[in-house]
Amino acid sequence: MYFVEVILPLSLAKTFTYRVSEAEFLFIKKGMRVTVPFGKSKIYTALVIEIHNNKPTLYEAKEIHQILDNTPIVTEFQINHWIWIADYYMCALGDVYRGAVPSALLLESETVITKKNDLFVDESLLSDDEYLVYEALQKQSSLKVQDIISILNRKSIFPVIQKLIDKNILVLQEEIQESYKPKLVRYVRLHPKYNTNDGLKELLEILKSANKQKEVVLNYFQLSATEKKPITVKKLVETAQSSPAIVKALVEKEIFEEYFLQEDRINFSGNGRDGELELSANQQFAFESIKENFKEKAVCLLHGITSSGKTEIYIKLIEEYLAIGKQVLYLLPEIALTAQLVSRLRAHFGNKVAVFHSKYSNNERVEVWNQVLLNAEKAQIVIGARSALFLPFNDLGFVVIDEEHEQTFKQSDPAPRYHARDAAIVLANAHQAKVLLGSATPSIETYYNAISGKFGFVEILKRFGNVSLPEIELVDLKDKYFRKKMNGHFSDVLIDEITTALSLEEQVILFQNRRGYSPIIECITCGHVPHCQSCDVSLTYHKHKNQLRCHYCGYSIANPTHCHACHSVDLTTKGLGTEQIEQELLSIFPSAKIGRMDQDTTRGKFGFERIIDSFKNRELDILVGTQMLAKGLDFDNVNLVGIMNADTMLYHPDFRAFERSFQMMTQVAGRSGRSEKKGKVIIQTYNPNHNTIQQVTNNDYIGMYKEQLYDRQIYKYPPYFRIVKLTLKQRDFDKLKEGAMWLYQVLSQNLVMPVLGPEEPAISRIRNEYIRTIIIKIPQNTSIVSTKKTIQKILNSFEAVSKYRAIKVTVNVDFY
Repeated sequence: MYFVEVILPLSLAKTFTYRVSEAEFLFIKKGMRVTVPFGKSKIYTALVIEIHNNKPTLYEAKEIHQILDNTPIVTEFQINHWIWIADYYMCALGDVYRGAVPSALLLESETVITKKNDLFVDESLLSDDEYLVYEALQKQSSLKVQDIISILNRKSIFPVIQKLIDKNILVLQEEIQESYKPKLVRYVRLHPKYNTNDGLKELLEILKSANKQKEVVLNYFQLSATEKKPITVKKLVETAQSSPAIVKALVEKEIFEEYFLQEDRINFSGNGRDGELELSANQQFAFESIKENFKEKAVCLLHGITSSGKTEIYIKLIEEYLAIGKQVLYLLPEIALTAQLVSRLRAHFGNKVAVFHSKYSNNERVEVWNQVLLNAEKAQIVIGARSALFLPFNDLGFVVIDEEHEQTFKQSDPAPRYHARDAAIVLANAHQAKVLLGSATPSIETYYNAISGKFGFVEILKRFGNVSLPEIELVDLKDKYFRKKMNGHFSDVLIDEITTALSLEEQVILFQNRRGYSPIIECITCGHVPHCQSCDVSLTYHKHKNQLRCHYCGYSIANPTHCHACHSVDLTTKGLGTEQIEQELLSIFPSAKIGRMDQDTTRGKFGFERIIDSFKNRELDILVGTQMLAKGLDFDNVNLVGIMNADTMLYHPDFRAFERSFQMMTQVAGRSGRSEKKGKVIIQTYNPNHNTIQQVTNNDYIGMYKEQLYDRQIYKYPPYFRIVKLTLKQRDFDKLKEGAMWLYQVLSQNLVMPVLGPEEPAISRIRNEYIRTIIIKIPQNTSIVSTKKTIQKILNSFEAVSKYRAIKVTVNVDFY
C-alpha cells in the first residue's frame, strides 16, 4: 500500500492521506502538486508533503487523480516555514498554502454544465430563466457557472440549475483547468525560398506594385542587418510605421513565415552600473559596523534618520552576497515604493532584479516563482511586499526589511495573520542568512531587542551629504480659527509657504490620512448622519463620484439632496479627506498642477508608478496623499511638507496610537529638503503642546521610546507582554454576547494571566456581523507554546458546543 500526505488549499488544520500506485509512489517527491478528489465531487490541487506506507485508520483513502508536476515546485525550506507559520500564528496549514502559492498554481474544479443527449424537452414547462440556460446549451456543448451568471445577469443562479437538474435536463461534471498560460510573442522571418539572390529578385518583382508591403519588407531587411536577433511583428510594424494587416497579408502571400516564442512577462531591461558606488564617511562606518555585527548576530537594526542614505548601504551589502552566489530578498511595506526602488536597483545590478507583489497578474507571479525556484540569474534579488517571503528560495543569503516599523507588514485578513518581519527572520534563520532591519523610526519592539542585545545595532544620525534636517513649524489651529486666519482648512502660514515654494518652482507634499471628501455628512436641522446599512460606520462622501461610500464593505448610495430623516435640504460636511484638500487647493492656487495619491487614485497595476513618475518629472506642483506618501519616497525638489491635521492620528483607541503618530509624522517630514536646501515642515494641530507632537518637532525618538516603554510596562503591552486577540463574529447579537461571555470565562479560569473582554470594538458591526473581542496578554516569562495549546483546546471546546458553532472565531497572534 502506497500513500501520500497532502495539504489542501482549504482552511483545514490537518493534512489528508491519499492512495497512489507503486509507479506514482516512486515518481512523486515532496513539494509536487497532485489533483485529488475531496468531498462528494470537488477536485483540488493538493501539495505533497510526505510519502509513506501508513494506511489511515479513520477513513478509506481515495486515489489521487493526476500528478501535475515533473519536479517539486515547493522546497523543503518552504514546507517547514509554512508549518511554523501555521503553528505560531494559530491558523490552518491549508490557509498558509493558499496564501503562499500564486492562485494560478492552485487549480480548482470548475463546475461544467452539459445537456443530456437524446432527450425530449417540453419547452412550455420551463420558466424564462430555465429556457435561457437550455437555449444556450443548444448552441454550445457545455457552460461554466460563470457563463450562466452572465446569461441570466444575476448571481443567484444555483436554484435555476437545480430545477433543471431535477427535471433531468442538465448534468454536472467536474473538470480541471490549467489557468497558467505562458506568454507567446509573435515573430516573423523571410520565407526560405527567398533566401537566395534569385529569390530576392523574384521577391522584388512580386512587390513591384505593392508599395506598402515593399516598405515593410525593406524595413525587415534593415532590422535583420542591425539587430542580429529575431524580429517581432510589433517591432517591425513600429519601425515601418505600418499596420499588422500588411504583415498578415505578407504571411498569406508566403513571403513571411510567422512563428511564436515563449517569453517571460516580467522582463526588465537594465544595464548594471560600471564602477563603484561611493559611500560617505558616515555610510561607510555604518556599512563596516553592520558587517561586524553580522559576525555574531543574525539580525541587525540600522537606525538611520530620514535621508541618511540607507538604500546605498543596502546596495553595498547586496553586492557582497551576490558575489558569493546567494539570493537576496528585499521586503518593502508598500507597493508604491517598489517603482522607485526597482529603478535604483536596476541601474546598479542590471537584469538581476525580480519583483513580486499583489498588483502583478497571476501569470506574472508564476513566472517570478519559477525564476526564484530555478535560482535564475534574473531573480537573484527579489523585491516585494510581504507575500514575497513565500517564494521558493533555495540559497537565501541576505534579507533586507526596509521601513521595518510599518504596520502593513502585518497581515490582518485573511489568515495566515503573520507579521512579515518576524516570519522573514525565522525564514532567514532556516537558510542561515543574515537580516538587516532598516528604519528612521524603528518599532518599539525592534528597538528594545536591539538595545537589550538580542539584535545588532547601528545608527546614522546625519543626513547624506550633511544636508540639515527640515525645520518644523507648529500652527495652532484653535488660535488661527479664532483670529479668522483660515482659508478652508489652510492656515495663513501654510498658504504663504506654499505660495513661496511655487514661486521658486519647488514642489509641495500635503498629508492627510483620510481619503474621500469628507467622513461625515450631517443634517443641520435634525443632526441625522447617513450610516452604512451593514456596518456601524458613517458613510464617507466622495465628491468626485458624487456618492456616499462605506470604506468597510463597499456599500454606496448617491449623494442625498435632502435629509433621509426629516427631509431638510440643509446638509453639511464634517471633517476632511484628501479629495476636499485637492478641491480647496484648486480654488486657492488655480494655476498650480495638483495630484492626489490615495487608494482611489492608485487602482490598477501601474497606478502608483503613474503618479510617482509624474511628480518626479515635475509635471505636478503639489501632491496630496494619505500614508502612502510617508514611506521612503525620494523627491529632490520637495522642500515643503504640510501635515493638514496631526490630531486625527493621535486619538485612536489603540495602544500604538502615539508611536504610530510619531512614526508617520517623522516619515512625512523626512520627505522634505532631501537635497542641498534646508526643508520646511508645517504641522497644523489643535494641540501643539502634546508630548508626541513636541517629540516630532524636536526629532526626539529616544524621548518617545522611553515614554512609550514606561507606559507599556505599566499597562502590560509589548515588548513586555505578547498579545493574542480573539475576534468573534455572528449575525445574532444575543448569541454572540452569550458565546463571547462563555469563552471569556473559560479562558479566565484556565489562564493565569490578564484576559480582557469580551469588548465591543469601536466599530461593532461590519457586513451585518456583530463583533466582540477578547485580548489575552502573555507575560515574557511564560511559555507561549503551552499557552497557545491551552487557548487552542478551549477554542476546540467552544466549537464543540452546538449553539456556538455558528460563531466565527479568528485568532490574531502578536496583534499589532
